[in-house]
Amino acid sequence: MTPRRWFVTGTDTGVGKTLVSSAMLSLLAASGLRAVGMKPVAAGLDLVDGAWRNDDVEQLHASGNVDAPLALRCPYLLRAPMSPHLAAREEGVRIELPQVLSAFAALSQRADAVVVEGVGGFCVPFCHDLDSADLAVALGLPVVLVVGLRLGCLNHALLTAEAIRARGLMLAGWVASIVEPEMLAPEANLQTLRGRLGAPLLGVVPRLAEASAANAARHLDLRALRATGAHPARRAAALA
Repeated sequence: MTPRRWFVTGTDTGVGKTLVSSAMLSLLAASGLRAVGMKPVAAGLDLVDGAWRNDDVEQLHASGNVDAPLALRCPYLLRAPMSPHLAAREEGVRIELPQVLSAFAALSQRADAVVVEGVGGFCVPFCHDLDSADLAVALGLPVVLVVGLRLGCLNHALLTAEAIRARGLMLAGWVASIVEPEMLAPEANLQTLRGRLGAPLLGVVPRLAEASAANAARHLDLRALRATGAHPARRAAALA
């Protein structure tokens, strides 16, 4: 079976990356695959039943069907809800690629499909010499871009797509997430992005009354991703 692995990034924070990643996992699991979500770096914890938890990490876990240890699903769990490089500095933690790559390799052994959700936008810093884009390159996975539909999204989406391709990565597809229902001319903006992004539109996720993975999954079609989930040579070399 061809391995299915993707890196999900967004045009900004709060555009629906976790919802889209969870919906992807829901669809993959429903198709009979062993599917697991990974969020290598998560910033912002709540104390729930005596344990520190991150809502994004919990949503990804609930949407897949592989019960992997938290240390693999989220190697870096940071308390403060701020940029990861600031949250890590506050806790005296250094985010390093080998730990993330090792966790990803272990998850890949347990699952047929792995959805890796980035943090914030594509180039969010982790420390002075490492950012989310560097992580995406080290993993070498096809990228799914979540575009938050609101004023300014055209520039954000096109710049992010350019940054992804400039690093030698494949933009495998994109998802439109309606974050501002009152946005003017949403269909015209969608058509502009269709013509300029150069990658298949996987779906348009509306503002949902219940923002669950199952509800969002109804608005996605992952068939265009079938040929983009194999292990690229660069990532295989990075994990060797």
